[in-house]
Amino acid sequence: MLNPEGRVIMVSGASRGIGLAIARTLLAKGYSVSAGARDPERAKAGLKGAPGGDKLLCARYDAADRTSHEAWLGATLDRFGRLDGLVNNAGTSNTFSIEEGEEAELDALWAINVKGPLFLTRICLPHLKAAGNGRVINVASLSGKRVRNENIAYNMTKHAVMALTHGTRRIGWDHGVRATAICPSFVATDLTDGVTKITREEMIDPEDFAEITALAMALPNTAAMAEMLVNCRLEDTL
Repeated sequence: MLNPEGRVIMVSGASRGIGLAIARTLLAKGYSVSAGARDPERAKAGLKGAPGGDKLLCARYDAADRTSHEAWLGATLDRFGRLDGLVNNAGTSNTFSIEEGEEAELDALWAINVKGPLFLTRICLPHLKAAGNGRVINVASLSGKRVRNENIAYNMTKHAVMALTHGTRRIGWDHGVRATAICPSFVATDLTDGVTKITREEMIDPEDFAEITALAMALPNTAAMAEMLVNCRLEDTL
């Protein structure tokens, strides 16, 4: 397994939910973490008390604002001097379906869930290649593997994230970059507040999900996992 000491990881959407849990877990394991969020002060407050000290940087990142991508990467390199991993976690959802919804709703999901991680990966990739064992972890969804609801825009974007992950694996492989798509079912976060299919207690705990992400980050080049499917209920095909 890779030693976390000295390794620098960027985590998007790190002010709450899955992203906050991932940032906290990586800090606890000894990584240096650059936490990107639309509200970096909220991320800083959420990570208050987490181990790390000078190993933590909180910076502004808005998936839909391309200028924030460059600024966040620049701040990370200025602070730590290198980049070893990227966790594309920032994302959103809505109820756009095949039969209902405005085009602006579809465009918003495409900008945040697909274009955000795509263009952030693009600018980070040279630095991840230089590391020799760079990692890209894309937080996808089981909705990127099958369709079980009417929210077609969300499903489409998460299928696109799967394609992005495998494309990243292909172009980064010879440089030691390994990419993994982690595909959860329901995770107990703000995003699933309105879910009634199962109870909160039955959902995946964000801290458990963070441990899975940390595992993917630490696996050596010779034992990479392209996809990790994480479910909290029985499905015949997953």
